[in-house]
Amino acid sequence: ASAPAAAAPIPGAPADGNIQLAWPARGSLLGRFDEKGNKGIDISGQRGDAVLAADDGRVIHVGPLRGYGNLVIIKHNETFLTAYGHNDKVVVTEQATVRRGQKIAEMGNTDADRVKLHFEVRRNGKPVDPMRYLPPQ
Repeated sequence: ASAPAAAAPIPGAPADGNIQLAWPARGSLLGRFDEKGNKGIDISGQRGDAVLAADDGRVIHVGPLRGYGNLVIIKHNETFLTAYGHNDKVVVTEQATVRRGQKIAEMGNTDADRVKLHFEVRRNGKPVDPMRYLPPQ
């Protein structure tokens, strides 16, 4: 028997093989992916700048997590999740369906040394370089 989650695919979600993402914030790149250190990328901005869903999906986590501050996690399909850290204010709730480009939060510096968005892409639970899935800036 298959898991109930498999019976209800996320509307508009890409096939599991690969994913094409939109930039989750406007700003310059502060930090790049590094398997030993930074599990994602960091994007600069001002407090209150919009943080956008990188693709269609379902919000599976909203709340504080040590090292990530106020965190939002979106599940795009059975393979891919995206995570958005250090938010000031979150404007979506868990289980909400979101669309690519929809505002999900406002940039902040919760559990960070400056205002920025920490953005991660996880493939089968493992961090992968978000730059592989984002268009050129």
